[in-house]
Amino acid sequence: MDFSFRIANKSFDFLIFVILSTLLTTIHASIHIYQNQLFNEVGNAYLLPGGSEGLYASLSSDDSATDGRSFIRFENITFWRTQDAADEQSEMEHSTGLIQAVIFEAADRNNIGGSAYGGQRSICCTPDLAKLEGCKQGEVIRIPSATEINWPMVLSIQFNGNDLSTQMNNAEVPIKKTGMHNLFFIACDPKLKGTVMSGKTVWKNPDGYLPGRMAPLMTFYVYMAIAYLLLSAIWFSQYMRFWEDILQLQHCIATVIGLGLFEMILWYLDYSNFNKTGMRPVVTTAWVVTVGAIKKTLSRLLILSVSMGYGVVCPTLGGLTSKVLLIGATYFVASELLDITEHVGTINDVSGRARLFLGLPDAFLILWIFTSLSKTLEQLQAKRISVKLDIYRKFSNALAVAVIASVAWITYEIYFKATDPFNERWQSAWIITAFWDILSFALLCVICYLWAPSQSSQRYAYSEDVGEEFDDEEAQSLTRGQSNGDVSLVKQEQKNGNAGISDEEDESEEDKRE
Repeated sequence: MDFSFRIANKSFDFLIFVILSTLLTTIHASIHIYQNQLFNEVGNAYLLPGGSEGLYASLSSDDSATDGRSFIRFENITFWRTQDAADEQSEMEHSTGLIQAVIFEAADRNNIGGSAYGGQRSICCTPDLAKLEGCKQGEVIRIPSATEINWPMVLSIQFNGNDLSTQMNNAEVPIKKTGMHNLFFIACDPKLKGTVMSGKTVWKNPDGYLPGRMAPLMTFYVYMAIAYLLLSAIWFSQYMRFWEDILQLQHCIATVIGLGLFEMILWYLDYSNFNKTGMRPVVTTAWVVTVGAIKKTLSRLLILSVSMGYGVVCPTLGGLTSKVLLIGATYFVASELLDITEHVGTINDVSGRARLFLGLPDAFLILWIFTSLSKTLEQLQAKRISVKLDIYRKFSNALAVAVIASVAWITYEIYFKATDPFNERWQSAWIITAFWDILSFALLCVICYLWAPSQSSQRYAYSEDVGEEFDDEEAQSLTRGQSNGDVSLVKQEQKNGNAGISDEEDESEEDKRE
C-alpha cells in the first residue's frame, strides 16, 4: 500500500494508524511466521509489519528463568534483496544496505519519525532532519522515550558487499513495561525496494504465549464451563425426573445446553494449548469454531421455533419447516466463515462489508423471531389461553431486553474501537467477546426457567381441544380462593343455562290457568 512521502504533522498519527490497521493487522498468534514477505513502500521508507500484541512486563529479571519473563525473540530472520540491487554493490564494501527492526509501544508511536521546521514528518532521516535533529541520514528517526532512554528499541541488520541475502542474529528483546508492542522492519535505502523476508518471531507473556488481550478469555471460559455445568445438572435432573412428561421442545433445550458446555470446554482447551505452545493448530481450532457455530445455529432456531409456537400453539412448523431449515443453514455457513476468519490461521481483522454481509442472516432471524412472536401472542390472546399467554409474555419481555442489550453493546463496541485506534485499551478488549457468551447463556437460562420439565409440562403442549383447555383453566382461576359454603360461578353459569327452560314451563302453566 502506497502513501505519499509528505504528510501533514497532524496526519502522522493517522499514517501510523493506517499502517497498524491495514498493513499490520493484529495477528493473534505468539509465533509470527514470515514467508517471503515483501516490504511495502510507506512515505520515504520501505516497511514490513512484524506483529502487534499486548505484552505484560516481565515478572522476573533473571534472564535464565523460563517462567515470569516477557520477551520478543527473533529466529532465523533472513532478508533477500533483488539481484539488480546486489549487482550495484562492490564485493569489497562492508555495508551495502541497512534494514532496521523497530519495536515500540503504541503510546510511543510519535517517537518514530520526525519533521523539519515543525511542518512535515517522515519515517527516515532526511538531509534537513540530519542538520536539525542530529539523526543519521538513511536511518529510522528515533526519539528516546521520556521514561526509558533505550526505548523504542532499534536493531540493525546490514548487507555485506554484493551478497544477495543477509541474516539477522537470533536476538531476544526483554519486555520491561506493560503495553501494546509493535514490530516493524524498515529499510530507508531506495535500492532495497523489492526486498523480501522470511523467518519468525516469538512473543511471550509472563504466564505463557497467549496474547495479552486474549489471556483473560482462558479464565473466562473456565467460569462459563462451570456455569453451563451447573445449568446442565439442574436441567438434566428435572429432565430425567419427569421423563414421561417431556416435550419435544425440551429435548431441543437439552441439546443446546449440552453443546454449550462442550463448546466452553473446547475453547478453554484451545486457549490452554495456545498458551503453552504459542500456536493454534488449524484442525483443532476449526473443530472448536464448528461446534460453536452449530450451537449458535441451534440456539437461534430454538428461539425461532419457540416464537412460532412450535409444540405449544401448533404441533409442527408445517409449511415453514423448509424455510426454517434454509435460514438455519445460511446462518451456520455465515457464522462458520466469520469465526474461521477470526480464529483460524493467520488472524486478520474482517472488513466492515464482510461483517455486514455475514451478519445479514442473524438480522433476518431476529426480525422473523419478533414477527412470529407477535403472531403467537395474538393467537393465544384470541383463544384466551392464560397460562401459555403468561409464559410467552415473559419470554417476549426477556427477548426484548436481550435485543436492547445487544444494540446497546454494539454501539459501545463501535465507540470502543473508534476511540481506541491504537489498541491501547487492549487489557479490557476481551470483554467485547465475553459479553455475547454471557448474553446467550442468560437467554438460555430464561428459556430453561419458563419451559422447565415438571409434572405439568403437558399443559404447555399443543392441544386440539382448545375450548376444553380454556374451560379447565378458567374454572380453576375463577373458583380459586372461594369458601366451601359459597356457590361457585361455574355452578351459577349452569343454573343460568337452565333458566330458559324453567321460564318456558312457567309461561305454559300460566296459559293453562288463563
